[in-house]
This record gives sequence, structure tokens and C-alpha cells, in this order.
Amino acid sequence: MTRRDPIGGKAGDRQGDRLFIALFALAACGVIVVDIFSTLHDRARFGHPVPWWEPAVWEVSSGLVLTALAPGVLWLVRRIPPRLTSPFGWIAVHLACGLAFSLVHVVAMGVLRSAAYRLVGDVYHPLGPLGDWPYELRKDLLIYAGIVAAYPVWTAFRARRAPLHAPADILEVRDGARRVFLPASEILWVEAAGNYVELHTAQGAAVLHRASLAQMEKSLAGFVRIHRSRLVNRAAVGEVETKSSGDFAVRLGSGQTLLGSRRFRAALLSPAA
Repeated sequence: MTRRDPIGGKAGDRQGDRLFIALFALAACGVIVVDIFSTLHDRARFGHPVPWWEPAVWEVSSGLVLTALAPGVLWLVRRIPPRLTSPFGWIAVHLACGLAFSLVHVVAMGVLRSAAYRLVGDVYHPLGPLGDWPYELRKDLLIYAGIVAAYPVWTAFRARRAPLHAPADILEVRDGARRVFLPASEILWVEAAGNYVELHTAQGAAVLHRASLAQMEKSLAGFVRIHRSRLVNRAAVGEVETKSSGDFAVRLGSGQTLLGSRRFRAALLSPAA
């Protein structure tokens, strides 16, 4: 099954993106904890101690905003990915976006800090962090560049793993020294046969394949179990007749009739995923 690369296209791996953001947030949590204790220690050492909640508010507000901005950076990298060819175009775009990323980060965390201070009866100017923007900008550009560099590597890693679990369009069947490459669309139904399965094709032939029925259920897209020993290709089903017992008969477009067990009827009649 072909799969479009999310880098440089509109398609994306939503689960992979969520996991990337989760890992980013986890790393941010680690940095937040270290920075809180470092700030408390440094302030106390230089004679300017602060209550623990203040550096906690400073660091947590920063981490929350950065994590909230990360999905937007991923969206941008998918559309304007870093490439070795014509580097100046994408570098200019990401440099401008990195500046905007930092500006939004600084303003938003100032607003969050102001709200947190108000809750404890204290005052924090929401635009106060803008005074330290040159300092924050250096860190923010490094974070932005890290996401831009890491995300393509992450998507490539995910893409390499995906074929291991993707449903097969072409099934390789070994027959002695021969290898038969059978399109999944030509298989009408699959039936268990001991340590093998029988692949019944549109040509009327049954091909033996060494695999379990459970393995075939996972590897063939569009197939659904209708009996503990039988799978059917949804696309080949022409009619389903339910009997008084709850069992049912599946009539294929090619004319064959297969019996199904009532425990699997709901799965067949439910809309295809």
C-alpha cells in the first residue's frame, strides 16, 4: 500500500505528530524542573531569594506556550521542508517564522505570568518579558531550529516503520521453488486449512499459502472475518442473507455462497473502516 510522505505534502501522520509533541512536552518538563531549581539556587546564592512559585510560574508559562506553538511549526515544516537544493528560500521563510515564533512566545508567556501573579495578589506586567527579548530570542531560535531539523528525521523514521504494519496490496505466495505474486484484489475469500490458508481467487483457483488466518486478517486490507475459519473480501460481497438462527449466508458477485457465523455478522454489516 502506498503512503504519501507527510514532509513536503498535505498528508500527515497524525499519530506520529501527537507522539512528537508529547516527546517535546516531556523534554520541556525536564528542562522546566532543572531551570526552577537552578533559578532558586542562583537567586539565593547572590542574595536575592524568591519564593519557589515565582520561578515555577516563569518556567511553566514558557513551556506551555512553546508546546502550544509546536504543532504550528510542524504544519509549516510539512509545507516548506528543509532541503539541500535551493536552501535560501526555505531558510529565509523559517528565519522569519522563527522571529514570529519567539515574539508570540514572549508576549503569550507574559500574559500567562500576569494572570498567575494576579491569582496570588501580586503584579507582573504582561509585556515585561519583551524587555528581555534579545535574550529569549537566542533560545527560541535554537528551539525552533531544533524542531525544524528533528521533525523530518522523525517522519522518516515513522515512514520506515509503517510498511512493516501496512496492509498488503500484493501477496507473495511460495509454491515450492516458485513465487507467485497475487494481487489482494483478486482474492475473494480466505479459508483456514491447518497450518495453511486457502486463497480463493476470481479465477476459481484455490492457492495454498503458509500463514494463519489471523495473520491474513491483519495483512489484507478490506477483508473481514465471517467465520472462525473464513475471511471474505468486502468488495466481492453481493448479498447477505440472515437466517433465523442468526447465522448468515454471503453470496459473492461471482456466484459462490459462503456461510457465516452469527458472532461475526455485525462486523460484516458494519461500515468499512
